[in-house]
Amino acid sequence: MRHQPKEVSVSDTQNISRMCLVCGEENPLSLHAQFLNLDDGRLCAKFQGSDVHQSYPGRMHGGMISAILDECIGRAVQVSHPEVFGVTLELTVRYRKPVPLNQMLTVIAEVTEHRSRLFTGQGKLLLGDGTVAADATARYYQLDVDNIADGGLTTEDWHPDSRESPDSLVV
Repeated sequence: MRHQPKEVSVSDTQNISRMCLVCGEENPLSLHAQFLNLDDGRLCAKFQGSDVHQSYPGRMHGGMISAILDECIGRAVQVSHPEVFGVTLELTVRYRKPVPLNQMLTVIAEVTEHRSRLFTGQGKLLLGDGTVAADATARYYQLDVDNIADGGLTTEDWHPDSRESPDSLVV
């Protein structure tokens, strides 16, 4: 299964965390994902797995694949609602192809329904050639961040990503 890419403008980057397993800039085990808001309402994450994310030699562990898909789908709501946070109620992942380590990968995610305190979304993990390696659907319950993070989020723990971002992507 191949994703049909198109060029999309990047409107903004999302905040990152200090110690998150997916984006934590100070966590040596993190995927160090960068989250990019796209003008078409989707979210794009760029990241690269390393040997610490391995299951079989040269392959990313399925738990890491689930983690990046969950994070991206959950963050997709922030493209249009930057102050909305949620907790995962349900995540269904389909693994389609082995995911290699040590090469740039992309996740594209979007919200498919947002009503009241529930939102639903979908995401795809793409290999460098556009092949869909895994996809997921998920449901989230919207909560105030003070009810999610012990003590809320400080600027040390949740802050702008200082890395450069592209003006547009083909995704």
